[in-house]
Amino acid sequence: MDITETPRLSLHVPEPAVRPGDQPDFSNVKIPKAGSVPRPEVDAAPEDMRDLAYSIIRVLNHQGEAVGPWAGLLSDEELLAGLKNMMRLRAFDARMLMAQRQGKTSFYMQHLGEEAVSCAFRKALSKGDMNFPTYRQAGLLIADDYPLVTMMNQIYSNELDPLHGRQLPVLYSSKEHGFFTVSGNLATQYVQAVGWAMASAIKGDTKIAAAWIGDGSTAESDFHSALVFASTYKAPVILNIVNNQWAISTFQGIARGGSGTFAARGLGFGIPALRVDGNDYLAVYAVARWAAERARRNLGPTLIEYVTYRVGAHSTSDDPSAYRPKTESEAWPLGDPVLRLKKHLIVRGVWSEERHRQAEAEIADEVIEAQREAESHGTLHAGGKPPTKDIFEGVYAEMPPHLVRQRQKAGY
Repeated sequence: MDITETPRLSLHVPEPAVRPGDQPDFSNVKIPKAGSVPRPEVDAAPEDMRDLAYSIIRVLNHQGEAVGPWAGLLSDEELLAGLKNMMRLRAFDARMLMAQRQGKTSFYMQHLGEEAVSCAFRKALSKGDMNFPTYRQAGLLIADDYPLVTMMNQIYSNELDPLHGRQLPVLYSSKEHGFFTVSGNLATQYVQAVGWAMASAIKGDTKIAAAWIGDGSTAESDFHSALVFASTYKAPVILNIVNNQWAISTFQGIARGGSGTFAARGLGFGIPALRVDGNDYLAVYAVARWAAERARRNLGPTLIEYVTYRVGAHSTSDDPSAYRPKTESEAWPLGDPVLRLKKHLIVRGVWSEERHRQAEAEIADEVIEAQREAESHGTLHAGGKPPTKDIFEGVYAEMPPHLVRQRQKAGY
């Protein structure tokens, strides 16, 4: 062929199925019947469970019943606690979102629609295990009884902020609660989690790690580097991908490429990969517990994709109406995690609409009281602040001379 007849090269740029003003369409989300996906033995070979990377593990059916091989792991009391944790996180979000609009903090990111992912996962871990989260896993702290007041102090950067004003709001940190400092640089926590897990194994410890990432950040090189090390050394780590369909304003297809699912990316590394209904509290817990047992038994990493939907904006700096239909969240086929667990407990006869309304009121009062206490110690523009001298502390074991001079010039 003559070179002049060769067609010009072009790139393929994936496009979302719908835009603002269009009819929402989730026909690409293939949802199997609840209870239909098999539960492999914990020590099953990765090649024997490849299909799990393309299906969705579900426990709760449309009638609110728990069915199938992944069901039956939680008592009624544990499920009630899980429901209240999700309700607490949702109420916390609502108050902090309002506080940001009132100028009491600079920034906030809510979890609306994703509460089951972190709240249920935390209950599958043990004391001393370490999560390396993103900014949308505050449920890991709430489900571990981390004080709401302390979380709010960090958001307000007030005089009792446990991080002394050195972090952006919602970038929490608590070693005691297995919550590694959130990094604003996305995907860095993935390699850190694998490294921490490898160190635990090298020391002969019993603690495992959990890495967290959003669908968009899987396009970062850190994600792939983490999978290389995790698979090569069989690190005791759970590799979590929260696929909430949107990465800031970019739909998840940009990061997924042609892999079909995010979970499928683990297959090329020989890592067991599962997809789970991220709005099903029981399914999330069951899969997390299965993966944790694999890690503790020296069977290596597991990659889990949580199929969910980000109902709210990416952050208080985002306007989702600019890039997706306003009614898209209503069309999401996997429903609301709080309402689904509520329905299940009512079906079991241990909950009711009246008790739910009462719990909502009690939790709202609890959150408002915590907010009142936190704000008494200061907010972004009013009240107490961390000591200015703290900006010089906590970096070096021995402060270098140039920082000593700077501190002295600042009057400390």
